[in-house]
Amino acid sequence: MTTAAYSLSADEARRIALRAQGLLGAPDRRAGVRGVLRRLGAVQLDTISVLARSHELVPYARLGAVGRDAVEAAYWSGDGAFEYWSHAACVLPIEEWPHFAFRRRANRAKGHRWHRLEDSERSCATVRDRLKTDGPLTATELGGAKNGGEWYDWSETKIAVEWLLDTGEVVCTRRRGWKRVYDLAERAIPGELLHDDLDDRECLRRLVSQAGAAMGVATRADLADYHRLKGEQVDAVVADTGLVPVEVEGWGRPAWADPAALEAESSASPAGRRGRHRTTLLSPFDSLIWDRRRTERIFGFTHRLEAYVPRAKRIHGYFAMPLLSGGRLLGRVDPAREGRTLVARQVSVAGREAVEPMARALREAAGWVGCDAVRVERCDDRESAAALAAALV
Repeated sequence: MTTAAYSLSADEARRIALRAQGLLGAPDRRAGVRGVLRRLGAVQLDTISVLARSHELVPYARLGAVGRDAVEAAYWSGDGAFEYWSHAACVLPIEEWPHFAFRRRANRAKGHRWHRLEDSERSCATVRDRLKTDGPLTATELGGAKNGGEWYDWSETKIAVEWLLDTGEVVCTRRRGWKRVYDLAERAIPGELLHDDLDDRECLRRLVSQAGAAMGVATRADLADYHRLKGEQVDAVVADTGLVPVEVEGWGRPAWADPAALEAESSASPAGRRGRHRTTLLSPFDSLIWDRRRTERIFGFTHRLEAYVPRAKRIHGYFAMPLLSGGRLLGRVDPAREGRTLVARQVSVAGREAVEPMARALREAAGWVGCDAVRVERCDDRESAAALAAALV
C-alpha cells in the first residue's frame, strides 16, 4: 500500500476535478475546441441529438456559445483527431494514436469482433482495395452497411471495415451525416505517429497518466474507467505515471492526483479558489460526470441516463442534462426543441438559489442552438416553477 503524500478536503478535490476538466477558471478560447479535446483526452460520441450531439455539448460547456460548425471542423478537418474505442466510441487527439497500440494488438490477437465472416480475408481485401483506389468512403459507399434486418444485421462489408478499424489498418478521422468516413491509416495518420512501437505497458502508463491529468484527482476505479482499462492494468503502471498518492476526505479509498493540479489548487488565492465557474448544462456523456459513482462521490449528485428507460418509469426525463453552477450540480433539465423554442420538458432544481442559474443556462443554450424563446413544461416544485417562469421573462 502506497502512503498518501497529501490529504485533500472534499471541496479541494471537487475544485481540482473541475479545474482539470476546464470548468473552473477562465476558458482557453485561443486553444478552442481542439484545446478542449487535448485537455480531456477523449470526447464521447453518441447518436442522441436533443439540443445538439454530445460531442458538441462538451466544448460548449467549457467555451460557451462556440459555433457548432466550428466544433465539427475542429474535430473532423485536418489531421487533429481520430475516432476510436476509449471510454466508449470517442473523438481522440491524433497524438494518442500510438497509445492505443495495446488495444489494436489485443483485437488482432482475438481475431474477430462479435460478428464473424466466412471469408474474412477476401472481404477485408476488397475494402482495402476500394479505399486505396477511391479514397475515404462510408460503409454505404463501400457497398452497404446492413443486410436489411435489425441495426446490428451488418453486411460483410461493414463487418470487414469495422474489423480493420479495430485493428488499425483503417481509421475514421471524420463523419459525414453521422456516418463514419473510413480511410487507410497509412494515408490519414501523420507518419511520425503511424506506428505500434510502444509496448503494452508504455501504452497503459501514458493513458493512465493522461486520465489522471484530465480528472485532476482520481481513484483506481476512476483511472481505469476513463479509457476503459482494467484495474490490474492501472495497478501495473500507476507508480510510474508521476501521479501522486493522496487521501481525500470522505472517499474512503486510495486516490492519485496530478502534481500540476495539486500545485494549481495550493497556489490559488481565496478568490481564485472561488474561481470563475461556468454556469452551463452538461451532456450526460460529459467526462466530468460520465462515471456515475464518481459523480456521486464528488458532487453528492445521483444522475442516470433515462433515454433507454420506458417513458412511464422515467424520473427526470429522456435526456436530462445536469445544471453546473458555482462548481456544484444544482438541478437538471430534460430539453427539446420546437421550431425556435427551447422546451424544458421537465426541470428540477435544488432550491431557490438554483433558479437564476437554471434560467441563465437555458437562455444561453437556447441562443446557441438558434432558439429565441424558452418554455418550461413541467417543474414539480410550485415555488421554483413560478420563480423560474419569472426569471425567463
